[in-house]
Amino acid sequence: MAMTERDKPWLFRTYAGHSTAAASNALYRGNLAKGQTGLSVAFDLPTQTGYDADHPLAAGEVGKVGVPISHLGDMRTLFDAIPLERMNTSMTINATAPWLLALYVAVAEEQGAEVAALRGTVQNDLVKEYLSRGTYVLPPAPSVALIGDVAEWCADHAPKWNPMNVCSYHLQEAGATPEQELAYALATAQAVLDELRPRVDPADFPRMVGRISFFVNAGIRFVAEMCKMRAFVDLWDEICRERYGVEDPKLRRFRYGVQVNSLGLTEQQPENNAIRIVLEMLAVTLSKNARARAVQLPAWNEALGLPRPWDQQWSLRMQQVLAYETDLLEYGDLFDGSPVVEAKVEALKAAARDELATIESMGGAVEAIPHMKARLVEANADRLRGLESGETVVVGVNRWAEGEPSPLTEGQAIQVVDPSVEEAQVTRLRAWRDGRDPAAVAEALGALRAAAAAGENVMPPSIECAKAGVTTGEWADVMRAVHGEYRGPTGVSESPSNRVEGLDPLREAVDAVSDRLGRRLTFLMGKPGLDGHSNGAEQIAGRARDCGMRIAYAGIRCTPEAIVAAARDEEAHVVGLSILSGSHLPLVRDVLARMRAEGVDLPVVVGGIIPEADAAELRAMGVARVYTPKDFEMNAIMGDIVELADPGLIAAE
Repeated sequence: MAMTERDKPWLFRTYAGHSTAAASNALYRGNLAKGQTGLSVAFDLPTQTGYDADHPLAAGEVGKVGVPISHLGDMRTLFDAIPLERMNTSMTINATAPWLLALYVAVAEEQGAEVAALRGTVQNDLVKEYLSRGTYVLPPAPSVALIGDVAEWCADHAPKWNPMNVCSYHLQEAGATPEQELAYALATAQAVLDELRPRVDPADFPRMVGRISFFVNAGIRFVAEMCKMRAFVDLWDEICRERYGVEDPKLRRFRYGVQVNSLGLTEQQPENNAIRIVLEMLAVTLSKNARARAVQLPAWNEALGLPRPWDQQWSLRMQQVLAYETDLLEYGDLFDGSPVVEAKVEALKAAARDELATIESMGGAVEAIPHMKARLVEANADRLRGLESGETVVVGVNRWAEGEPSPLTEGQAIQVVDPSVEEAQVTRLRAWRDGRDPAAVAEALGALRAAAAAGENVMPPSIECAKAGVTTGEWADVMRAVHGEYRGPTGVSESPSNRVEGLDPLREAVDAVSDRLGRRLTFLMGKPGLDGHSNGAEQIAGRARDCGMRIAYAGIRCTPEAIVAAARDEEAHVVGLSILSGSHLPLVRDVLARMRAEGVDLPVVVGGIIPEADAAELRAMGVARVYTPKDFEMNAIMGDIVELADPGLIAAE
């Protein structure tokens, strides 16, 4: 194959942000100095779900999984000395995307930047939030309308900005097969474009189609993942041409960024994660015709906790070695004409078209959310069964688990967020409120409320709110007041699934313990705090149901108070808490204190990404069992729950 002119490399990004805006700014400037060519901002959960740092629901969550942004001052600090007019910034923000974009625009204007020159992306994909990530706030219909507001405003004022990343990344983390990932992402894009089409002049619509981008996941089966990306390219071109009549091939390009799969990173033998990350990067870079436009890689130790700057540097260097030391970018597409690749791509496209037709028959992606959620829970159950049975091999986990201790994990192998961060953020927030012009804030919020209630575009009043000093919680409170709040489907039905093979001993044990209890063993699955990653909780609840337990699971974002009330009202025998945001210590402490105050004396088990020192502290608090990602054998967890609920065992002790 003849060499062609060397391609320019993709954008190098690192998904980053933590603690405070000042600390994150220092991290960004350091990463840019190391050769990163774009920013990817991680926000903390209160910012993502529209709460100020001093809201009760924000307790324990401030600065944990990203940077807290409560107002214009925080955004100003986050991008201090970073010229936004020359930057390409990706913001992983959804429910509050109009607000964070408004703050970004306000800071850019303060810097003297031309808004029309701004480049970057807000993720702004609410459909996948209902399916997999859980940071939604409003019901689906007004959420899709807000996506439309951002896209419509960008078309007129920031034409180089991507107003939406259709995000299939979290679908794969929720268990999606490649076919489901293709179909659900494309169905979401269709729902958004259908929302946009009536809003704009038909002559301008193709240009808006061309600004829709995607954010995907690349797993370890990198040949299948590469074929998935080629299928995405073909299907998107087909949809743009046939459904929306876009004639210009440039506007039909499948433009995507990628974060390679964090779900597959293992707590056991974490050094193996480095090669996993490299292989997954190949899935989205090897095929020139389906190459990512931006790549961000997780760090080797993300299954252990928050990566340090050195860990992020290592992932950045992986990208740079591939782009600059190898000859990959000197050639055309390596797979054109391959019968193996073509057959796999065609099979993926056919299956995705079938699933798209099913979604279309239900009225589109918004109406099909319960269907898609249930399918994802089923697919994730299949994935976990393969891991448990050994059919799916994971090196160092269910095969070759014995090995030398890793020198990489000696000492403090992760970054720890100081608990004082939350208190300091609250102090700054209250000082910010005290320093504002109350009349200007009230006027700006009134204009925002009027626009939202009238169905007008909320971006212009949001930008005025940003300049007036409105806070994240105040902006979101207006949206909640106008549109109401929403609790999405859990995807976990009360009826047992038909996948109960191998569960007979557990079902017999549940029956025996239930007889001794005098009623059906009841397991309460709780998700305290703002963490919306519910995949593990759903699988534990579903397996407990299939083992014959009565389950109580209300879904994500429950307050500790509500969990204790549910434990009492449901007459639970065991309480399970799932927290993946790193906020396990304060949230579990709160739940246990409330249980003691209410006289609810029940065993509590906790699961999450929990360092051993924290696990020891949880056990000292009175937690009966602590589970981390290494505890993948769910039947063993079920056995623990049965044992903890057994009154005969308690009497013997």
